[in-house]
Amino acid sequence: MPNHSTARFTLLPPAGPQRTLAAAQLASAVGDGAYYTCSALYFTRVVGMSATALGAGLAVGWAIGSVAGVPLGHLADRRGPRRTAVALALGAAAVVGAFLVIRSFLPFLLAICLYATAQSGLGAARQALVAGLVPRAERTGLLAHLQSTLNGGLAVGAAIGGIALTIGTRTAYLGAFVLTVLGLLAGALLLRRLPEVPPAQAESGPGAGPRLAVLRDRRYAAVTAVNTVLLLRMPLLSLIFPLWIAQRAPGLGWLGSALFVLNTVAVLLFQVRAASDVIGLDSAVRAVRSAGVLLLLSCVVCGLSALDVPVWAIGALLVAGASLQVVGEMRQSAGSWQLGFDLAPPERIGQYQGFFNTGVAVARTLGPLLLTTLLLDGGLAGWLAFGGVFLAAGYAMGPIARWAARDRDTVAVAPAGV
Repeated sequence: MPNHSTARFTLLPPAGPQRTLAAAQLASAVGDGAYYTCSALYFTRVVGMSATALGAGLAVGWAIGSVAGVPLGHLADRRGPRRTAVALALGAAAVVGAFLVIRSFLPFLLAICLYATAQSGLGAARQALVAGLVPRAERTGLLAHLQSTLNGGLAVGAAIGGIALTIGTRTAYLGAFVLTVLGLLAGALLLRRLPEVPPAQAESGPGAGPRLAVLRDRRYAAVTAVNTVLLLRMPLLSLIFPLWIAQRAPGLGWLGSALFVLNTVAVLLFQVRAASDVIGLDSAVRAVRSAGVLLLLSCVVCGLSALDVPVWAIGALLVAGASLQVVGEMRQSAGSWQLGFDLAPPERIGQYQGFFNTGVAVARTLGPLLLTTLLLDGGLAGWLAFGGVFLAAGYAMGPIARWAARDRDTVAVAPAGV
């Protein structure tokens, strides 16, 4: 156990499959960072698509992608997660390559649906690889390393994408997309170096459960729903903070980017440490509960900036609130990773992770609609109400997770009416 704890605090995960998984994550993340930085402006400025059409296409694409995560996760369970992950990474690379020649909305809509589907399935297959290659006690530590690696790669890719934005030519944008393709290809090649996890054996006979058992697992669905509520923190950084600053302190427009950097660097440096004590269900529940408290405090501090205070005080309050938010984010991430794995049947990790990860898509889709009204229009009262939601979800996770853990070997295949 001491060696395991020490490994959690090293910059790199242990050599072998864990380090290879991190390298694949890094390669893909650099490409993703370039894509996320440049794609919106490329399709609006270069292709000529309206912002409304772009937003609608992205919403449809990610909605379809989130649904596809479950059957693709099931495919990873049955066909082997490594070959599934490699195939989906190559598929995502091919779709991004198609973006280079797309000039109208319908081809874009088809491509973004395929891209979101491939990315959602890839996430589920990677999680199944983690479950198959890494001992249970080390999974959360590795996922913390992967999250840290993800943030570092996104930052590098975003910096390269920023160069393309500064140049502003079609060639520069396409160069960023080429980097995305190369990142996905490099990630696929690295994943191919991993040992294959034997596919789970399909169950047969009268005792076999439904093929997509997670869709009938009410207990796991309840845990996923509570986690989705906590994931509503995601639009705060990318959407709410910049809009709030523009509304309350227009002279601090630069602060939105600074808060993004603060979050990225904090996760890069401290996510592994924040996850170091999460090793089982009880510690995961405590981590999520503490996240609810921290996110409440973050909302209280940010909400105080709605009062009649000087501009410098608004900036200070938002920095303090964002700092509390990123600590809560790291604790919530660590706890949810542990719960998502521990409560899933070993032979169905792919489909269960595909379902668990739909919370991200739901938070990204519904979060902006809910939070812009609640926070931007509601002021301090809205922030306090939002913080109360986080606190309630953090404390609700304990009894719901323990309910889900009860008889969990049979929960996954129990009919919905049980």
